[in-house]
Amino acid sequence: MHFRRLHLALLILLLAALPLSAQAPKEVWAEWETLSPEAEEFTVSMPKNPTTETTTFLYHKMELNARLYLATSSAGPVLAITSLSGIKSDPALYTEFTRFNSYMDAFKNFFPAKIRSKEAPAKLTLVSSRPFHGHTGRSYKLTIGDLTGSVNAFVTRKRFYAIVALNNKKDEALEEKFLSSFVLPERQMEQPKTSASANGEPNPTPEDPNQKPDANARNRVQPEGETPQPAAGTEGNTEPAAPNSTNNAANNPPPTPGQPNTKRGPISGGMLNGKAIYLPVPEVPAGEASGVVLVAVLIDEQGAVVEARAVSGPQHLHAAAVNAARLARFSPTLLMGEPVRVSGTLSYNFVRAN
Repeated sequence: MHFRRLHLALLILLLAALPLSAQAPKEVWAEWETLSPEAEEFTVSMPKNPTTETTTFLYHKMELNARLYLATSSAGPVLAITSLSGIKSDPALYTEFTRFNSYMDAFKNFFPAKIRSKEAPAKLTLVSSRPFHGHTGRSYKLTIGDLTGSVNAFVTRKRFYAIVALNNKKDEALEEKFLSSFVLPERQMEQPKTSASANGEPNPTPEDPNQKPDANARNRVQPEGETPQPAAGTEGNTEPAAPNSTNNAANNPPPTPGQPNTKRGPISGGMLNGKAIYLPVPEVPAGEASGVVLVAVLIDEQGAVVEARAVSGPQHLHAAAVNAARLARFSPTLLMGEPVRVSGTLSYNFVRAN
């Protein structure tokens, strides 16, 4: 009889605990506010009274301006917006794709130390492209130490924004609430800076009536306020032509006078590991992994990887190698003074850890 009563008491306790365990987890922050800083372009909903920080830091000889809006909790969640500026928005200097990648690389160096007292490496994996109201954007998965979550990143003409939601446990509702509240204004089309003359021909802008196109200007990422260097062939230019440009001249002849200037096909660069100016190490998948993966890449005129696909090696290592290849950077390749695309291969050697 005693054992029956004990079993009955335990059953009652278990039944009473079930409704509690079935309840949804309580939200960490009870009060939220709409944040729309005067110096920024965005509006977002964040936990009330987030901490803010304004600073500068060096990135590849450029001084970038950074603003951080941060909400943290002892329970684990981290919600943040990183705002960066300092790289000019000028299509005549480089593509917006190159500008976005540079900002994303700067964010990866800047952000982790802001949420962890000791430096923890950031593991960033591209999920998808995510244009937003006409602005270039992408979504990533981000892991920093014990925190895992998502990053939505966008670049406007003035600034770069990374919207981050991290947690030490899964909380999709909190992540969606924060990320989906971020709003940017619709991107406006730029008006051409030309005026019509009496005969209908466009004239240069009054600010620089003698300005001529710079053939090498698209090859340089410059900080705001920096004056462009002289073009190839002018006094003071020291930029050497990239390797293989002379060897491929026969395959890419200059356009015949009087004919349209068609876009050149990519030149072959062969194995490109030794030519990269930035070659991130791929993230090793969980479990034992070893083998060599070859990734075929296409590099645009500014040195950014625009296409990447694995062509050989263990199948379970392909995704890690391709993600790393997409973040690689190269110096622009010149052919007869003109920037050209380059196709080639990157090799990644995965070694089993002892």
